[in-house]
Amino acid sequence: MRKQFNTNRPEKIASKVQTLVAEIIQHDFYDDELLRGVSLVGAESHGGMQFVKLFFYAHGDKIATQKRLDDITKMIRFSLAKKIDQKYVPEIKFIYDDTLEKADRIENLLKKI
Repeated sequence: MRKQFNTNRPEKIASKVQTLVAEIIQHDFYDDELLRGVSLVGAESHGGMQFVKLFFYAHGDKIATQKRLDDITKMIRFSLAKKIDQKYVPEIKFIYDDTLEKADRIENLLKKI
């Protein structure tokens, strides 16, 4: 009998990483003005669960926020290693999600019609 693999595992890990990283940002970087307006809106796991892309939306300056998140990625991974119950901690990459901006632009175009 063949062993069945859980095909949802990458999605579960990505979701778990998203939740834990959101908690880390909220708890460890609560006094950082740039990070106060950050919302993690999605996550994808890649490369055999070695990499997780975290999609964020920022209410402030998205370029400065992206740079700040890139600067603290190592600290976040270190904190994540303490909280996650896996043998390996995935690499994380923050990517700006402009879905809300696109939706607003489409809504404004539809209103003009």
